[in-house]
Amino acid sequence: MEYIPLAIPDVVLLKPKVFGDERGFFMETFRQTEFEQHCGNYQFVQDNHSKSAHGILRGLHYQLRQPQGKLVRVTHGEVFDVAVDLRQSSPTFGQWVGEYLSEDNKHQLWVPPGFAHGFLVTSPDAEFFYKCTDYYAPDDEHGLIWNDPDIAIDWPKVENGPILSGKDSQAASFIDCAKFS
Repeated sequence: MEYIPLAIPDVVLLKPKVFGDERGFFMETFRQTEFEQHCGNYQFVQDNHSKSAHGILRGLHYQLRQPQGKLVRVTHGEVFDVAVDLRQSSPTFGQWVGEYLSEDNKHQLWVPPGFAHGFLVTSPDAEFFYKCTDYYAPDDEHGLIWNDPDIAIDWPKVENGPILSGKDSQAASFIDCAKFS
């Protein structure tokens, strides 16, 4: 596995070594000791799997009392995955990074606790798998609006989209999120 820190160095792109032939492929998707060496001493307690149609934008979600770190990957299709630094003491507070994750590139993204996270489906559909460092706590779920001008995420263009849930379309501005993060 290759670990590549992004423009926000605590967010890390993981590129697995894929061994393939005419029968298919094999890859290791996680090794605790290497993950700790490159990303920090985190333990995962919950795995989640979602499926979404083209143009669906999920997020940007974050937690305050029980912040979740997430190791994310796509097992079918493609998404543009985004992390926004909401750690007020961080030199990259308010900055974002984004990467394409797909079944073809098999990349993963480590999004540490203290970040808002979301993704936009750019393929006809996508299955999204992620490991979390804390349990989902519905009463601690918060949202940063996807198109906040202070963050200015450069989302890819999608036909008839993005499509958001009611909750995500009513998420808070960065200024309001920053008051509580």
